Amino acid sequence: MLNKSSKPAFVLSALAMSLALTACMQSSDDAKSSGETVTTTAAENALSSQVHLTKAIADNADASYPEHDINIWPKLPVPIAVDAELEARVAKILSQMTLEQKVAQMMQPEIRDITVEDMRRYGFGSYLNGGGSFPYSNKQSTPQDWIQLAEDMYQASIDDSIDGSNIPTMWGTDAVHGHNNVIGATLFPHNIGLGAANNPELIKQIAAVTAKEVMVTGIDWVFAPTVAVVQDDRWGRTYEGYSEDPRIVREYSHAIVEGLQGAVDGDFLTDKHVISTVKHFLGDGGTIKGIDQGNNIASEQTLFDVHAQGYVGGLAAGAQTVMASFNSWHGVKNHGSKYLLTDVLKDRFGFDGLVVGDWNGHGQIPGCSNESCPEAANAGLDVYMVPTSAWKPLLENTIAQVKSGEISQARIDDAVSRILRVKLRAGLFEKPSPANRPLSGKTELIGHAEHREVARQAVQQSLVLLKNNQNILPLATDINVLVAGDAADNIGKQSGGWTITWQGTDNQNSDFPGATSIYQGIEQTVEAGGGQVQLSVNGDFTAKPDVAIVVFGEEPYAEGNGDIDNLEYQRGDKRDLALLKALKAQGIPVVSVFISGRAMWVNPELNASNAFVAAWLPGSEGQGVSDVLFAKPTGEVNVPFTGKLSFSWPNTPLQSVVNVGLDGKTYGDEKPLFAYGYGLEYGQQQNLDTLSEDNLADSSELQSLALFERAVKAPWVLNIGDDSGRAAVVSSEQSQGVVSIKSMDKEVQEDARVVTYQGGKQGFVALISNFPRDLRAYSNGNASLTVQLKADEKLTQPLTLGVSCNRDCRGGVDISEQLNSALGKWQTVSVDLTCFAEQGVNFATVNTPFYLATEQAVTVSFSDLHLVPNSAESAAIVCND
Repeated sequence: MLNKSSKPAFVLSALAMSLALTACMQSSDDAKSSGETVTTTAAENALSSQVHLTKAIADNADASYPEHDINIWPKLPVPIAVDAELEARVAKILSQMTLEQKVAQMMQPEIRDITVEDMRRYGFGSYLNGGGSFPYSNKQSTPQDWIQLAEDMYQASIDDSIDGSNIPTMWGTDAVHGHNNVIGATLFPHNIGLGAANNPELIKQIAAVTAKEVMVTGIDWVFAPTVAVVQDDRWGRTYEGYSEDPRIVREYSHAIVEGLQGAVDGDFLTDKHVISTVKHFLGDGGTIKGIDQGNNIASEQTLFDVHAQGYVGGLAAGAQTVMASFNSWHGVKNHGSKYLLTDVLKDRFGFDGLVVGDWNGHGQIPGCSNESCPEAANAGLDVYMVPTSAWKPLLENTIAQVKSGEISQARIDDAVSRILRVKLRAGLFEKPSPANRPLSGKTELIGHAEHREVARQAVQQSLVLLKNNQNILPLATDINVLVAGDAADNIGKQSGGWTITWQGTDNQNSDFPGATSIYQGIEQTVEAGGGQVQLSVNGDFTAKPDVAIVVFGEEPYAEGNGDIDNLEYQRGDKRDLALLKALKAQGIPVVSVFISGRAMWVNPELNASNAFVAAWLPGSEGQGVSDVLFAKPTGEVNVPFTGKLSFSWPNTPLQSVVNVGLDGKTYGDEKPLFAYGYGLEYGQQQNLDTLSEDNLADSSELQSLALFERAVKAPWVLNIGDDSGRAAVVSSEQSQGVVSIKSMDKEVQEDARVVTYQGGKQGFVALISNFPRDLRAYSNGNASLTVQLKADEKLTQPLTLGVSCNRDCRGGVDISEQLNSALGKWQTVSVDLTCFAEQGVNFATVNTPFYLATEQAVTVSFSDLHLVPNSAESAAIVCND
């Protein structure tokens, strides 16, 4: 056993090239951008889809695909009557198309991966920009840049000089809280805040404003609304859900679709409206443990009663497109579920629009890859969202599969008919080109004052007052106010993910012209009322203030990057709590404004605050916060608190699944701290007692976490490779670069792996997740990384056992000495997680919980890989202070 004084060899330098892969292996939704891309192999996609079924079986015995009962799904009223003339046009256009042209209509590549000449040559039915993707790869692209690209793509699509096709293309974008990819656009509160407003009419206004700003840039199609009914708040997309209550989601879905598209009996898809997408079909808000792209094992009745209600609302409003979801239902990937996409959505619900896939979501179906997936088309997918260079082989393979009969001609004709139907309903064959449409180029509409006023009202109505002891709020304006906290003057942080960049990170206030931070709003209000304002992130001040408003909360994130395993705020790093306590200790009343994408356990922060406001992710109009916090100069309420929780607030850090019943009132045995519908109003008498600050962090109850036990455990995927590339392992015997791997029988069939390194350059074997995982429970639980290993030859060069959270966040230990002590024999090697933490590993965001890397030619076998709590002191390698 080694201790810290024994100086175990930490090997880092050689990992820079090989473990850069951990930051690149990212998967995402309909519009993501990782900054770097790695070509995804067919094997990788096949495995990534299979591991979710493994996880479902491991986590819940009822993981098998249930018997279907189609009668659960009602036949919905069809909002748009069949138009015989339009259908005749669809049939005529279809009859004149070649197979190649038809399949091209089903392809949706991304703007970074195609050129205008590609559009001219192939005539794609649609294309998209991912989150953080801009015309000409310029974040500061102007509205004119967006319009020019839209115009160029449109003109190329209708150019019939190459193949005789002149069907207009359409551009899709994620405008999920305003036109959030465009500099200067109006940014509304994220959906979780809008749910707290509980105002469908306001939602309709927001959607209409968004449609106008989108139309200014020549774009036809918006990938919104998200209608996930979130059931586990550990999910990184919780803030994209309006509520845990399907009733709100159903009503909001109808409102936002109508706002985006217009009313079916009125201004439907006129020049002021865009095509809407209800997403993600189906059950993404109910995955096990809130894992993004994971497995939903709800009963079929619950799938309808809870998760499908947004589609009941959205389809009733005439939504023209539906996006398939990454998640699985009882282990079957939704992109490949004929039952859900065709039998339920198209046949039972009567949906006659198009079904679009998610970001290479088809590639996650077992047996598929990004480049080839007949199963998705056969299941009912009409448009493949296919970013990266995979679009060309997918197009070619799909054509070949139709010719071979693997995909029927009838299925292709149905898909293309649906695409054409949507385009005809949207008037794309008659409308002018993007640069010549009525709203195109009217850049004064981007961030227009009237639009910002709607967003400001949305901020006001979204705020939820959780605590107001001694009725400290509303505040007078003629006082000395200290504004503190790192979110106070940070428009990017108050706007969250899906804001200019995919994750909402790497933004400055200068990236938001016309926007107002929360501090700026407070400053305007107080100075207008004769008071004084000091801004200090860390709470320092020159003159003692009458009150401190502290604005703090979660850093921006999107999708799986926001997945956590515990709802405690700032677990293990209570910086903001220290600030609150420091101010309180000086006798300064504290008003907390909490920025977050979900309800979190903040009992200590609540105790340290005189008043506490859940502000969610308010967007670009920060002055909406000060409108509510401060009274009029006369002392009267300026704007009242009206927001009510649309998500139950947790009573403990572990209470991530506590949801109101379908009646909107009842709970099970567990009760939340603040129930669904809670929200104080001004004048309401309430003094919140001191709350328990027990975070239940008892590592004695923490269970061993299997990473590899007979097989790889989800969500991890086994990879091998070297600095020239890597591949997911999907075969019992496989090679990549200088590394080969094969299965072997140690105790039972194929319960171990033999890894052969050829030497000459560093090779590795690694477990990798498509999104970082929160493993703080183990780093805080005195855990060790424990693995069974066997080396067949003496190690003369380092063999590094390590953990990584990205290319700049990794730690490794040379274990060659341990293996050399018993060559040819299985032995247990265990490493105190502190060894990795001391080298900079952040266990809140682990991509790779295990890798073995070496430059030596050697064969090493491994089996039984776990994170074992309460074992650090007895580990073979310990790093105690």
